[in-house]
Amino acid sequence: MEINIILDLLMFLSVIIFLMAGFPVAFTLGGIAIIFVGIGLYFGEIDSDFIGLIPERIYGTMTNDVLLAVPLFIFMGVMLERSKIAEDLLDSMAKLMGRLPGGLGISVTIVGALLAASTGIVGATVVTMGLLSLPTMLKRGYNPALACGSIASSGTLGQIIPPSIVLVLLGDQLSSAWQTAQLNLGNWAPEPLSVGDLFAGALIPGICLVFLYIIYQIIIAIFMPKMSPSYIAEDEDVSIPTKQLIMIFLPPIFLIIAVLGSIISGIATPTEAAAVGAIGAILMAGYKLSPEKPTMIFAAGYSMAGLIVLTNIFDLRLGRDEIAITDYIGIFLAVILTLCVLWGIGVAVYRTYIEKTLHIVMQSTTRISAMIFMILIGAAMFSLVFKGFEGDIFIHEFLSDLPGGKLSALILVMLVMFVLGFFLDFIEIVFVVVPIVAPVLLMMDINPIWLGIMMAMNLQTSFLTPPFGFALFYLRGVAPESVSTMQIYKGVLPFVLIQIFMLCILWEFPELTTWLPSVLFK
Repeated sequence: MEINIILDLLMFLSVIIFLMAGFPVAFTLGGIAIIFVGIGLYFGEIDSDFIGLIPERIYGTMTNDVLLAVPLFIFMGVMLERSKIAEDLLDSMAKLMGRLPGGLGISVTIVGALLAASTGIVGATVVTMGLLSLPTMLKRGYNPALACGSIASSGTLGQIIPPSIVLVLLGDQLSSAWQTAQLNLGNWAPEPLSVGDLFAGALIPGICLVFLYIIYQIIIAIFMPKMSPSYIAEDEDVSIPTKQLIMIFLPPIFLIIAVLGSIISGIATPTEAAAVGAIGAILMAGYKLSPEKPTMIFAAGYSMAGLIVLTNIFDLRLGRDEIAITDYIGIFLAVILTLCVLWGIGVAVYRTYIEKTLHIVMQSTTRISAMIFMILIGAAMFSLVFKGFEGDIFIHEFLSDLPGGKLSALILVMLVMFVLGFFLDFIEIVFVVVPIVAPVLLMMDINPIWLGIMMAMNLQTSFLTPPFGFALFYLRGVAPESVSTMQIYKGVLPFVLIQIFMLCILWEFPELTTWLPSVLFK
């Protein structure tokens, strides 16, 4: 065996050993990359000029505009979590479906889907849902296993329902892999792949998965009603005023439509849409913290909608030689609406600051974003050194020579990613594994959108599978002592089977992922 292949294998083995020993991921990846650069120089497997590529790779990664969406989506999710909007959603949904057997479990699934579409942060959703709904479900007589399974599964929907941070990072890596694969095949002008393509491709599978969860909850309620009793007794009166319901459900739904709609319709890039989501989240938090003074918050929300409409009616660019009178009118209106938005943001920021919510959100956003980007830098260094030892060529030859061709290669990659999901977070898998294996798979004439959605749902299934699923650890951390770990494992197994079933459906019907992008972006 050639020495460069041995060094590649030793790199992977070293990463696994150090990560299992508890060393920080980012520093493990970057540190091992630097160590093996030295080893490669010693054995003559890497040229000294190669060292200059490392800062270039880091600089290229950090100047990627798409990745600006990550801290903005994190801010949006943390702000919605800290402002207790999720609590109102769950309480209202539970009361609406309270007299139906299984209504509370269905409510958890629906609210989990809404939070997934609003935040995209799996850990935050699982913890929030566990703190809010698990004690109530247990108090109302829900089977502990079913309650835990409902919460953990709905919390992982943030992996697949856009705007998912997983899809943002996966889309960025797959875009580079797609360009590399097409250039290797001799296509010098390939069609671009964007995060918006993955968002559109994930929409139908995500909705289907939610419906499968709900169908399972209904079946349990019909055939085993003692496991999921009604939330509200027949003699209880918990009616909710219609206006209150509208004010609870309309803002999150509007935020989802604004973020996803602007991306899918092509009005905004994922980064621009993430900025809209961050603004919408802080406006919602400002209203939630002081609902008796809603005027400026409402004015800012309506103004944001008005700006979106204006951009589709008028040409608002100022750097033109000739500007029509109608466009001047549009620009004037846009300035007025922008001032209203800024005023509303100022009011919302002041309210969240006074209530000591803003600084907590900023700290959490900074901490999570810094962790992601440090891992990104370490993974970029690791993958560069791995390719410096010609590891990408080795992987290409290995997967291409497998008996069964494309099918065997795809199954093997999916199994490896599934197993890695037990030990590594999605960030490490996306930044380390995908850049190495994706170009090889995409050269085998595999649709990049379908591949991205299959990878995202595969990771989602891995994070839910006992005994190492990350979602189970999150839930175990907030579950009461009366709930055993075995009950959590038992409860998630049916939902794992549902997700595997959904993966099989996507395998047989890839059009579920490719149809919507082809219609929207043709």
